[in-house]
Amino acid sequence: MRDDAQDVVPDTPPTVRPRRRALRTVGLIAVAAVLGLVGGTATGYGIQAEREPTPLPALNQPGLAYPKPLPKGEEPEPLSAAEDRQVKANGDLRKLLLPRPKGARADGEDGWESLDAYASRYTRPSNALTRQLDLGIRRVATRSWMSGERRSVTIDLIQYRSGAQAGAAEHVASQQRIAGFDDNANYEGETVKGSGNGRSYLYPVEREPGYLDFYVARAFVQHGDIAIVIYMSDTEKIAEKDIRSLAERQLERL
Repeated sequence: MRDDAQDVVPDTPPTVRPRRRALRTVGLIAVAAVLGLVGGTATGYGIQAEREPTPLPALNQPGLAYPKPLPKGEEPEPLSAAEDRQVKANGDLRKLLLPRPKGARADGEDGWESLDAYASRYTRPSNALTRQLDLGIRRVATRSWMSGERRSVTIDLIQYRSGAQAGAAEHVASQQRIAGFDDNANYEGETVKGSGNGRSYLYPVEREPGYLDFYVARAFVQHGDIAIVIYMSDTEKIAEKDIRSLAERQLERL
């Protein structure tokens, strides 16, 4: 039995020999493909090299260039101080405020006003100051007077820094929105002549037992980087032309 056991060959998985012919065929095909690509590329370069160069099409605007300076002697004359609005705006704003009318007396601030003092006029001074700083407020010139017995007038020229955000326009627009909806349902006010967006407003009379009637009018006008804000109050009725003409005369001075 030992001899028979030695003659028995155990089962093993069949050995798969590589098909050398098939691998060789695949290698030849790959080499041929590479040679074909190289040969085609070389042939293309050769044909292109023998051709005459093709000129590029002309530009649609052959003369396009940066603006050239005008010849000497043909430059435009510089603006005079009267024509250059920026000269006025960058000067002393106090000189651009309307003068007090004859017979009127000073009542309150007259000249430069600090930003803190200006913000203190609002019901929420800290919020107002933050908002004005965000708009780029630069300086404030103000003048107040009293005419007659009880008519009070205050004019503010609020200048903002030049930049991407138009601070003066935004401030005027926000004040106009408040004026139009503050006890004046969708009240659009009256246009200030000579301005692009200026408006004047008359507020409803305030009546309280034991006190005189109280009338208020306001005007908001933007002129470049300056916001014109006018406040008028009286115990007698204010005519619309009074606040509007005041705003127009202040705008003319700018």
